[in-house]
Amino acid sequence: MDIALLEQHLEETFDHAVVHHGYVTYMRDYEVIVHATADPRTGVPPAYLRHLFRYCVEARCETSLAADTWRESLDDRLLDHETADPDLGGYVWGVNCHAMYPGASLVRDSKAAERWSKEIGIDFHEVRIETNAHDLTLVFSDLEVSEVPVGYAPFVTD
Repeated sequence: MDIALLEQHLEETFDHAVVHHGYVTYMRDYEVIVHATADPRTGVPPAYLRHLFRYCVEARCETSLAADTWRESLDDRLLDHETADPDLGGYVWGVNCHAMYPGASLVRDSKAAERWSKEIGIDFHEVRIETNAHDLTLVFSDLEVSEVPVGYAPFVTD
């Protein structure tokens, strides 16, 4: 994959919202669905973009929230944005998305990507996607970006 194009795709996700991420049904590729929005004055309509990280040999996700925030965010009433009680404190999970901030970046000189490239014989890359609640690291070979319709259900298999 062309590194300049990969970095352009990653840069275009900055400050949008991750609404879903995980392996697709056949469990080889990893997808990150981003809700991309622009200032309404630009005339650019919002879109849901599927970032398909092909041949994903590693996917790690860990929280970027502090332990004390987690401790304050265990109440199930924080799972629904509409009914979340602001007096509970904690993180409201029910916003159903995570802000892409500080964003996505290519990990330069990745030892993991180098090792997989040597072992499989194709180029691999490592990307770190940082949101306001998760820190995601993916090692993959190629990236495809496409628009998906509202209501896209990644786990429907029929």
